[in-house]
Amino acid sequence: MHTLKNTISALALATLSAAASASTFEVKAFDNSTSGGVGVATLALTAGQQFSVSVAADDLWNAGALPRWSNANGLNTDLYYTATTDTQVPAYTVGTWIGGNIYGTWTQNGLTAAYGTLVGQFGSGSFFSIGTSYTGYASATDTLKLFYFDSNYGDNSGSIMATVTAVPEPETYALLLAGLGLMGAVARKRKAKQA
Repeated sequence: MHTLKNTISALALATLSAAASASTFEVKAFDNSTSGGVGVATLALTAGQQFSVSVAADDLWNAGALPRWSNANGLNTDLYYTATTDTQVPAYTVGTWIGGNIYGTWTQNGLTAAYGTLVGQFGSGSFFSIGTSYTGYASATDTLKLFYFDSNYGDNSGSIMATVTAVPEPETYALLLAGLGLMGAVARKRKAKQA
């Protein structure tokens, strides 16, 4: 009986830790561009499964010569060099304009977004904008791929680190609840026998 309780406890703990797990992936502006690169394969998800992606706002990559640096939200805001700017950015004079909203947007595979935006895709489906923070649901049962959104990857450089977290499917929670219920039943039966 004690072994069953320990097994159920271990299963419950494993399920809870799986619920909190996340993986981090490097997405490169050159190698992983939508215009000629291959997307970074991240987590395999089931259609309808919730997931999130986050990238630090100060993690930068670029689409070429100045002012083409941006974070995962793309070239849609002015960005100036600071003493604490991402270590991948070459040293410029503090205050140098390194990124700006002068390039407009790009349209590709069902998405219109700023150049340099972190985008995702399931299978061969349409791209969708992720940016620095995204929470959504898988549109298909497939692996989430991440890309740098661009029309010409030849002069891209730098990379960002994207943390992808998948929310366990309802079946996982049902298994956890069943295990906890079984533990409660065992504990009540044991208590009844002792009385």
